[in-house]
Amino acid sequence: MNSALNIEYRVNAPLDLDAMIDLYRSSTLGDRRPVGERDRMRRMRDEANLCITAWDAAKLVGIARTMTDFSYVAYLSDLAVDLDYQRRGIGRMLIEETRAALEPKCMIVLLAAPQAVDYYPNVGFARHESAWILRPQQDA
Repeated sequence: MNSALNIEYRVNAPLDLDAMIDLYRSSTLGDRRPVGERDRMRRMRDEANLCITAWDAAKLVGIARTMTDFSYVAYLSDLAVDLDYQRRGIGRMLIEETRAALEPKCMIVLLAAPQAVDYYPNVGFARHESAWILRPQQDA
């Protein structure tokens, strides 16, 4: 398999929905995302205003999906790398490419999956103790 040096990073490139869903499943992010709801996944893909993808030739191997104003704050809602490609710096590069697309003073915030809590300090994130979540209504 290729090293991270052979990975191509693309900004807001066209993204096949099935390839995106496959990546979410192969990265384990699919355990926490509505991969069985195609219309919802399509909206997630289409409504994010910054999407950095990582490619090994024609294979989608990583994604950083963000909602942002590009100036003050960016919410990095999904960071996923195919399990076969993890530990090669792809996640770190997806974050760096996201930063590069933002103004220098723009901060990036995210909610870490329990399995990734120890990852984010290693790539420069600081823990913030006052984040809050308003969960969706049960009947929604």
